Amino acid sequence: MTGQELNSTVVRSSRSGTACSEHRGDTPVRTCVGCKKRAPVGELLRVVALDGRLVADTRRRLPGRGAWLHPGPECLAKAERRRAFPRALRVHGTLDVAELREHLGQVTGKHGQGSVPGPDGTKEAGRPVMSQP
Repeated sequence: MTGQELNSTVVRSSRSGTACSEHRGDTPVRTCVGCKKRAPVGELLRVVALDGRLVADTRRRLPGRGAWLHPGPECLAKAERRRAFPRALRVHGTLDVAELREHLGQVTGKHGQGSVPGPDGTKEAGRPVMSQP
């Protein structure tokens, strides 16, 4: 096998049988704790537990374990119904969801569903939100 053939090797995932590249720098993929669907991190909101409440980590920089969620009320409701946040974040007891629910209401009201821009019109790693022509 030549060096060029090694670079184009594709590994099949044992779970889904789909092809996934190895060490290619592709966008990371996470699973939504609400609907359990896999999506690129740019489409999901990172949520962390701080002092017994759920907080949206729009900059993805807050310390601690994070859970990923589609930024819509449907996935939040599913995650709450299944008690997914305490399990995913590995915390005991219940978590206050009011702040997260308010944040999602503001985000879906302004931008619709999809990627979650930060509070200053930037998303992921401080890059500006690009508008479509």
